[in-house]
Amino acid sequence: MIPLPDGPLRGLRVLDFSTLLPGPLATAVLAEAGAFVIKVERPGGDELRQVSPVDFAMLNAGKVGVVADLKRPEEVDLVRGLADRADVLVEQFRPGVMARLGLGYDDLARRNPGLVYCSVTGYGSSGARASIAGHDLNYVAATGLLCLVADPAGGPVLPPTLIADIAGGSYPAVINILLALAGRTVSGRGARLDVAMTDNVWPLQYWMLAGALRGESPRPGKERLTGGSPRYQIYPTADGRLVAAAPLEQRFWEVFCDLVGLVGVDRDDRVDPIATIGLVRALVAARDSGYWAGRFAGVDCCCSVVATVAEAVADPAFAERGVLGVVDDGSGPRPVMPLPVDQGLRTGRTAGTAPTLGGTALAEARWPATREGTATAE
Repeated sequence: MIPLPDGPLRGLRVLDFSTLLPGPLATAVLAEAGAFVIKVERPGGDELRQVSPVDFAMLNAGKVGVVADLKRPEEVDLVRGLADRADVLVEQFRPGVMARLGLGYDDLARRNPGLVYCSVTGYGSSGARASIAGHDLNYVAATGLLCLVADPAGGPVLPPTLIADIAGGSYPAVINILLALAGRTVSGRGARLDVAMTDNVWPLQYWMLAGALRGESPRPGKERLTGGSPRYQIYPTADGRLVAAAPLEQRFWEVFCDLVGLVGVDRDDRVDPIATIGLVRALVAARDSGYWAGRFAGVDCCCSVVATVAEAVADPAFAERGVLGVVDDGSGPRPVMPLPVDQGLRTGRTAGTAPTLGGTALAEARWPATREGTATAE
């Protein structure tokens, strides 16, 4: 008998067919909040196992793993049996694949009307782009977001993170799953959720929509938050480091100008913001990062020296907040996935071990049997 962790989602049963990042991160959030997640992998396993075993472990720790060859009817039947008692199903195939396998929403909801069935796709389950292959870069390109940031020479810039996968896929999946579960408490019925990563990138660029509707095209690297203002800039220092300066409000701008030595009429960035950027850049470049770190310390001006990843990991402020952690699951130390789950709602499950490929036989996979006040696995 395996005790289930405490947590607000204690006893929730999640069947996860997703791979790589978007779906696994979403189900990791559910697992950390107490859900019991069975991860279904194809023979050979999730591609992330080969690409980066550490990333796989970070995203899938605390889940139970099974292997299913969905081309074999007898294994589809076993998976269907798990779906019959699941609360949530997450899948990330191209539209139509699960239906062809007999595991589509209509098939499963007839047997389990309370099932919340979440499909995470690049362009949605319907529409002109539904069947097109893509990755994060394609999704942010389709919405225009990719064109809005340029380097100082006007050249293209690759995003430093997977924007659509996480902000357009993982987080909306969690939000919609929880909303559907809340709705199920009233109606008794589950829901079919269509989480399109490209669609969900749009809230990240809400600020440019009004102009776009007027026929105005935002200028790459020239808008207030994309490089056109001295009040929202990255300035190089004398020792090759960078200062992140975001003194947008006038009160912060005045303090910033005092700190860097911008005086008189030069402070008025309304006349020629590009010229003001040049003046500030020269002032910041005259001193090293240590000097600027000291100047900004304890002062409200929304400015800071850009940390390296190594510096950020070692930052005691993050340690104090319990954001980052390291665990040794027998294969050596690895980071614990930092998840957007409040500390008071966490179970610590994702600090555990990741499933080994085929470590639990499909025919032996069982959901937890729950009753009020207790939760144990069958």
